[in-house]
Amino acid sequence: MEPSQAVFYFVLLVLALLVVTTVARAVRIVPQATAVIVERFGRYNKTLDAGLRFLIPFVDRVRAIVDLREQVVSFPPQPVITSDNLVVSIDTVIYFQPTDPKSAVYEIANYIQGIEQLTVTTLRNVIGSLDLEQTLTSRDQINGQLRGVLDEATGRWGIRVNRVELKAIDPPASVQDSMEKQMRAERDRRAAILNAEGVKQSQILTAEGDKQSSILRAEGQAQAAILKAQGEARAIQQVFDAIHRGNPDSKLLAYQYLQMLPQVANSPSNKLWIIPTELTQALRGIGSALGGSTDGTGTWVPGEPSGSGLAADLAHTRLEEPEEALRRARAEADAASADAEGAARVTGQEPPAAPPAG
Repeated sequence: MEPSQAVFYFVLLVLALLVVTTVARAVRIVPQATAVIVERFGRYNKTLDAGLRFLIPFVDRVRAIVDLREQVVSFPPQPVITSDNLVVSIDTVIYFQPTDPKSAVYEIANYIQGIEQLTVTTLRNVIGSLDLEQTLTSRDQINGQLRGVLDEATGRWGIRVNRVELKAIDPPASVQDSMEKQMRAERDRRAAILNAEGVKQSQILTAEGDKQSSILRAEGQAQAAILKAQGEARAIQQVFDAIHRGNPDSKLLAYQYLQMLPQVANSPSNKLWIIPTELTQALRGIGSALGGSTDGTGTWVPGEPSGSGLAADLAHTRLEEPEEALRRARAEADAASADAEGAARVTGQEPPAAPPAG
């Protein structure tokens, strides 16, 4: 190959490379959610949006590429002093988004570093007006104040602060120990209260159960007593009706009294028997009816039928008047009392009490 041809090919290659370089610098593809800042002769010219864009080679130059999406930046923990002179460590997270790419490039050299320093100073100002308890319990208030101050300060940078979050608030170790003891005491207190409430409810339920059982037991006893009384009343009524239908007289009562005398005699506590005058009169009436004399001694004639003799005696017997029988019984009782007093004077013992007059 001749030297002239070699030079020609070399120049042609250089021109081809120059054309390719020029075309590459003139054509620009901008991605979505991205802004490209273009300068011409060192001055701001325009901002390229997403799409296919063309530049003037060797005249226009790309100064910066700005991401327009929302960005999340977590800053390292910062020591902050509260109003009660306690040092707490606070870790923050900032959510921001560039809204003006030109301002974000030309108004501040590094907007991320500027946001970090502004967050630290604002956080110290806000926490410095609060004590530890307010700092721990007022996160929403602190977040709102930080967002308001940062959004206002970063507005001229073309940045919008969407959210500010406090990830962690770490008090000193001594304060943490005290807080843990306080929380433990609070939990113990709540547990004691819940236990006491449970015991109280249990005792109330037990008392209610005892009350209901006592009421039911008393109602059952009352019903049983009522039924028993009703049964006894019916039995007495039936006995009374049977006696009333039999047309009883004093003789029947005397007969029943004679039936009860053995039981009375067997009782060791009975030392004195009191026989009413009506009973003696009834006994005399029985004796008269059986054929006895007025002095109480009966007569029996052998060989006579009992039925005929009794009928004859009943036909010829004269019953004693009640007043006369009563006077005679009282006289006999007075005589017996006098004899007992005389015997007591002889033996030196106190005479027995006289039976009451009928």
